[in-house]
Amino acid sequence: MLLSGVDLLSAGYNAERAKAFQDQLLERVGALPGVEAAAFARVIPFGLRDFSSAPITVEGYQAGADERRTADYNQVGPDYFGVMGIPIVAGRQFTRTDDENRPLVAIVDEAMAAKYWPGKDPIGRRFQVKGRWMEIAGIAKASHYRTKLETPKPFFYVPLRQNFAVQGGLLIRTRQDAAAMTSALAREVRALDPNLAPVAAVTMQEHVDRGTYTQRLAVTLLSIFGGTALLLAAIGLYSVMSYAVSQSTRELALRMALGARVSDLLRLVLSRGLALTAGGLILGAAAAFALTRLLASRLYQVSPHDPIAFGSAFIVMTIVALFACLLPARRATRIDPRARLARLSRRP
Repeated sequence: MLLSGVDLLSAGYNAERAKAFQDQLLERVGALPGVEAAAFARVIPFGLRDFSSAPITVEGYQAGADERRTADYNQVGPDYFGVMGIPIVAGRQFTRTDDENRPLVAIVDEAMAAKYWPGKDPIGRRFQVKGRWMEIAGIAKASHYRTKLETPKPFFYVPLRQNFAVQGGLLIRTRQDAAAMTSALAREVRALDPNLAPVAAVTMQEHVDRGTYTQRLAVTLLSIFGGTALLLAAIGLYSVMSYAVSQSTRELALRMALGARVSDLLRLVLSRGLALTAGGLILGAAAAFALTRLLASRLYQVSPHDPIAFGSAFIVMTIVALFACLLPARRATRIDPRARLARLSRRP
């Protein structure tokens, strides 16, 4: 899906000229090879422009004393839901006949339907916006409008022709790439008005990435901080385990002098070290499991108890503990036990 647009407002287009231009451009774009659908919308999700917002009055709904009945909405063309891939779960989509000469209609999302018509069929019911009554023609799947972390809230759509805005964005679902579509779109725009040029087409993914830059930056910083914390924990674990093994050098030398094999000593050191590590891992996992639920509202498509995250930390700490026990233990088993015991016996 590609996003583009034409700045008709700066070009001095009034509403009537803009409507005619959009209709002609949609016909030309729809005839281009590889184009499956195209639609105009006043606001494209995840962009810098904000949606319209207005108080609403819902027919038959009894609001609470302090309840604020407001909802955001967007003005969209007939093929908007098909281009965006937003399913219509009940009712119908907008059609080209939903214009200024027809009764006002709207499509509400699932969040708005659940709030104002719980357990009922909203199709055919009415609500008022800015003194105008609208009839619900369909229910759309709840979507993300500004960020991927937002909680579902009432949102509705109105036909662009019934609440027209000269300035808007063009959405195109096509099999062509952005560069090819930009060239083709520029050719069609100039054919309609030589003084106009379209905005360079970008993919929806690029558009979302731009809109979520601060979130992705925060995630990157958190990843760096998390990796640093894991590295520091690994270094601390290695130091503690290595020190603990080095303190048992005399015991290891004595066991070697009494006939213990190297494999026996390594097994002994590993069992002690891993027992201590296991205790720490259990306590740490329990604390993390209890505290990470506080991050649930900040996570997207991942559980606060994500098994991959917990498993990765467990594996890293276990590997570090193994090295912390093995390396000093191997050094201790390579010394001459008689020389080591004699040196230790001379200490005051």
